[in-house]
Amino acid sequence: MKQGLFTIAENTPLTASVARLRLRGDTSGVTAPGQFVNIEIPSLYLRRPFSVCDWDAGNLTVLYETVGKGTEKLFTLPLGTELDLLTGLGNGFDLRCAGPTPLLVGGGTGLSPLYGLAKRLLEQGAEPRVILGFRSRDDMFALRSFHALGLYPSVTTEDGSFGIRGLVTEAMDLPHSYLYACGPEAMLRAVAGRSAAGAQFSFDVRMGCGFGACMGCTKQTVNGPRRVCKDGPVFRKEEILWDD
Repeated sequence: MKQGLFTIAENTPLTASVARLRLRGDTSGVTAPGQFVNIEIPSLYLRRPFSVCDWDAGNLTVLYETVGKGTEKLFTLPLGTELDLLTGLGNGFDLRCAGPTPLLVGGGTGLSPLYGLAKRLLEQGAEPRVILGFRSRDDMFALRSFHALGLYPSVTTEDGSFGIRGLVTEAMDLPHSYLYACGPEAMLRAVAGRSAAGAQFSFDVRMGCGFGACMGCTKQTVNGPRRVCKDGPVFRKEEILWDD
């Protein structure tokens, strides 16, 4: 974990409720796709956690949805605002397991860490396949970013307004060597049931402190209770005990 000041270089709406935030600062604390940052938002007591979408030597990008007081405040912050960040949180995805044709599955803002993952899988010579799920056509975002990588995701929408009607599991007939997924637990459980491949799942859950002190994001595993923020957010398929 590393703490530092970052400056807002971009805060662009992508849909009515989702925005892209690009921050300039020291990103050396970020070492793997799937890690997250904890942002101190002015005038609010608790930091807010956000998955890292992408990063380079001086820039860090997150995609966020306005779902509460913190993200609504973040949405209004102008360019040049300085924010205090904790970076390099969480364990991230292990790319060594990918094989030649990994499948990446994301629902809503759960797609955020999959972009950085896809980028680095391409760099190591893999050919990732991507499935993205949204509620409707109006909620879609980030497709052009994947297109810029030469990837053309299969898209599902719950109302059938674009792509395949239904949930991400409706598109999971793609052959794959390994599975990476990020989203709410109900989606991850459904995805796990549709693949016989090895897998890593990043859990999109509420966090209190974000660095393991409060135990508010505990998940039961075969190795006992584990904190999503400290021991995750990425867990291997064989570790997970799904809630009944």
